[in-house]
Amino acid sequence: ECNRGTMPRLILPTTLVRDSYLQGETETAIAEGLPTDWLEKAAADFAGFVAQRRAVRELWGVPVTELWFVEGTDYLGTVIVRHRLTPALERAGGHIGYHVVPGYRRRGHATQMLVQAKLVCLELGLSEILVTCPEDNLGSRRVIEANGGVLDRIIDGEALYWLATS
Repeated sequence: ECNRGTMPRLILPTTLVRDSYLQGETETAIAEGLPTDWLEKAAADFAGFVAQRRAVRELWGVPVTELWFVEGTDYLGTVIVRHRLTPALERAGGHIGYHVVPGYRRRGHATQMLVQAKLVCLELGLSEILVTCPEDNLGSRRVIEANGGVLDRIIDGEALYWLATS
């Protein structure tokens, strides 16, 4: 175990985690019933894929920063930070989206990812952020509440929480 003693951290996408990223995202896609074909393109030119993912991109109609949660050369998950909200994101999605690779779930990683993502939002000048999840996703709700999330309301089965970033 060469990774003992290092704390997982949120970093910009990196080629250093190539193998575990491709494996982890394949596992995630299969577990969630999502397509995996994009991973073949990513594998074919991983350096180009990483360069694209390191840049601020426009998704959901807003600027987005993608960060990977990494421990040594192990990729554990992804955080997406949306720099601002649209009316649609105010109902579902919020400022932050994240997922943990199936093999690393239920170990506190999501809580730590959100801790670190709040600092990124603070650096972007966001003093308050919206984080949403399905009303019935109790694990996700516990992660948000552990990070100081205050339930604002529930709309169409989506729980909306506001969190201070500082």
